[in-house]
Amino acid sequence: MSQQAATAETSTSDGSTSPWTEDWLAVAAGFVVFLLALALLFGGNLLGWATAPRTWLEIGKSVRPASPAYAQLEPAVLLLMTYGFVLVLMTIGAALLRRSIVKFVAGFTVVFWLSYLCWVLGNYAYIAVTTPAEMQRLGMAWSLRLTGEFGYVAALLVGLAIANLTPALANWLNEAARAELYIKTAIVILGGTVGVKAAEQLGLASSVMWRGLAAIIEAYLIYWAVVYFVARKWFGFSREWAAPLASGISICGVSAAIATAGAIRARPMVAVMVSSLVVVFAMVELLVLPFAARTFLGDQPLVAAAWMGLAVKTDGAAVASGAITEALIYADAAAQGIKYDKGWIVGTTTTIKIFIDIFIGIWAFILAYIWARHIEPRRPGDELRGGEIWERFPKFVLGFVATFLIVLLIGLSSSAASLKTLNAAMDQANVFRQLFFVLTFFSIGLMSDLRLLWQEGIARLAAVYVVSLFGFVIWVGLLISWIFFHGLKPPIAG
Repeated sequence: MSQQAATAETSTSDGSTSPWTEDWLAVAAGFVVFLLALALLFGGNLLGWATAPRTWLEIGKSVRPASPAYAQLEPAVLLLMTYGFVLVLMTIGAALLRRSIVKFVAGFTVVFWLSYLCWVLGNYAYIAVTTPAEMQRLGMAWSLRLTGEFGYVAALLVGLAIANLTPALANWLNEAARAELYIKTAIVILGGTVGVKAAEQLGLASSVMWRGLAAIIEAYLIYWAVVYFVARKWFGFSREWAAPLASGISICGVSAAIATAGAIRARPMVAVMVSSLVVVFAMVELLVLPFAARTFLGDQPLVAAAWMGLAVKTDGAAVASGAITEALIYADAAAQGIKYDKGWIVGTTTTIKIFIDIFIGIWAFILAYIWARHIEPRRPGDELRGGEIWERFPKFVLGFVATFLIVLLIGLSSSAASLKTLNAAMDQANVFRQLFFVLTFFSIGLMSDLRLLWQEGIARLAAVYVVSLFGFVIWVGLLISWIFFHGLKPPIAG
């Protein structure tokens, strides 16, 4: 979550404020996509033109529409329609946030096409094909077997290269680098996909949700206290630094660090530096943990899914890690003749991450209470307000829950034919969910100027992060995931 989302109003480029936050804009944008997709249930194919990459050997055949009804249109037309729709949606958001429209449109155009190009390249057959059968069908002798989700990683690396090699360009694109808005919108849309899966396998979905809730409560109780202790006792940080560090490392990255810094009234620089660290280490985890899960947890898909949710920080990196892990593990299973139903790993990861997000507001309230009552000197008018939890609560979670429940209720009351149509509708919405993922990771890279962070003295903070994350958090997250999800597997497709 961005700092804007942690407050009631959003600061604008001219110093004024907007009553809108990125959280509420994400809910609105996600619902626009969601409702347009649901029109398919009533005979309206309003998003079938949405265009996503497919595995390709010839660049001219690299994209296709979500619905065969639009297959007669030229790829260039479909791409322009997809770009135009997202541009209008996000520009309305920029206007409501009172950003510079001209700068946003110009920057977003570059961000969109570079991100989309990375997405397309990630689906190149020699990169993305994973199964021997698919390689044989395409006449290929080899493949890197990285799946199409490599496009996320490519976008991340390209953004990082721009930020650190051409800082002037990165600064010019900064207005459109709205990583948190993009990922929150994607998660609102994802609620519908998770809802379909839950409707199809209600018993398994219920088990995943309850196990996920238990797992994150355990993580909260263990992670935060230990990381806070390490920061205070081993590295000598003050409470002002230790609390946001503990939240950022142990709970939900940027979201928790910013909420905690606000709750304890830390200086703005604290939240900025901790959040920057979170983004950098999230990139490392994104590049490493899915492949570790593929190697060691291939026979325990939902353990791997829960591990991504508990170990990888920031919503974007966690959900994308779940998507990459799903693609890797499903591909290996398919090579062995096992075809799991799609969406269960990324759905489990997202469910756990959403539960974590739900508790951020409560945790911020608890810390605000402790700091006001027991740590900070008492001052007149410093009473806690009952609305503090609501102010800290990540509003986009409400969007995820709403789309999830709407689709779940529709699915549970639908016939088999209607459920199939509902699935097709969510597949159309899913094109935009994936597109917002790609935009998210390009933006994360774009905002990561490693030289500037080093100059600001981030090395000592990074040491706390390394010790806590790789020495403790990842392994405890794996243990908790194993305890709650061992033996639980996705259903077989069909």
